[in-house]
Amino acid sequence: MTRTPLAGVACSIARATDLFGDAWTALIMRDVLLGVTRFDDLAEDLGISRKVLAARLARLVEEGVLERRRYQDRPPREDYRATEKGRELYPVLLALMNWGDRWCADGSGPPARVHHLGCARDTTAVTVCAHCGEPLTTGNTVQLPGPGGRTGPGTRVLGPLLESREPISADPAGAGPDPRG
Repeated sequence: MTRTPLAGVACSIARATDLFGDAWTALIMRDVLLGVTRFDDLAEDLGISRKVLAARLARLVEEGVLERRRYQDRPPREDYRATEKGRELYPVLLALMNWGDRWCADGSGPPARVHHLGCARDTTAVTVCAHCGEPLTTGNTVQLPGPGGRTGPGTRVLGPLLESREPISADPAGAGPDPRG
């Protein structure tokens, strides 16, 4: 099955899923970020074909998400390490994990826990406003057009919808109109 490329769509979600939208890529990044960095270990852990793994790793290196590092000269062997760009995926994977724990669990509990070293407690990912720290939800946010936005493939309906929206200032009484129309 041929996938439609999404890299040209004026949407950051589309562009990101063009690279990370398949399950193998997300699982490879999970493993690398948690310390499984060698090709053979990744293949064994994931049960993925060597051909598919090689292709996904090559793309992640090409995109600057992972880098190869030589750990043995004879025979030559390399492992894969997350770059800064790759490490910034960690909160995204934590949010996906949190959602999966809530909505896709099999009843036996989460397969893994996230333990915060700073406070020595187990935690979950929460997306909050960078300015006030309030959790972000569909009920308290609205998306407005950005400088890189345009109407085209992947945004033929969404683009004009965002363009029709006006910025909404905070209503201290909380009784303002619904920002989504």
